[in-house]
Amino acid sequence: MKDDHQRFTDMYDECRQRVWAYAVSRAGRQIADEVVSETFAIAWRRLDDVPSSPLPWLIGVARNVLRENFRAQARRDSLQAELRAWTEGDHAEQVTERLEVLRALAVLSEDDRELLLLVAWQDLTVKEAARVVGCGQAAFRVRLHRARRRLTQALEEPQRTSSPRIRVPSQEWS
Repeated sequence: MKDDHQRFTDMYDECRQRVWAYAVSRAGRQIADEVVSETFAIAWRRLDDVPSSPLPWLIGVARNVLRENFRAQARRDSLQAELRAWTEGDHAEQVTERLEVLRALAVLSEDDRELLLLVAWQDLTVKEAARVVGCGQAAFRVRLHRARRRLTQALEEPQRTSSPRIRVPSQEWS
């Protein structure tokens, strides 16, 4: 264990500044310290995986940490934009319709939801969606038809009395 501490300390002393410079060049000074800390925390946890020449490996880890930070920030930005879109203006009817569809989807089986979402929300063709599910196109079309019928029934249930009805298109989304 003592050798591990010394090896890590030597690696840190030798490479910290260059990893920090890499992080600054990619993301700026504010994020660089966090990236360096996370990079060396990973290096400590995976010390046995660190090669004898650690700098390229550490920069690769820093690169992955930066990419994950960028992805997380993109997710946060997307969510904030979505929330802003929902709160700006009067979207009550759209929200009501969306909630009705989500409630109806919630009562369907996981398999039915998957079929409907692959075609309607992921915009896959029947051929592509059938490949995802692992069945032939004909079988997929039958399953999709049945799932649409069950969704229509769920949307027409009496619990949705005061709001307008949403109709599920019967044509193939492809």
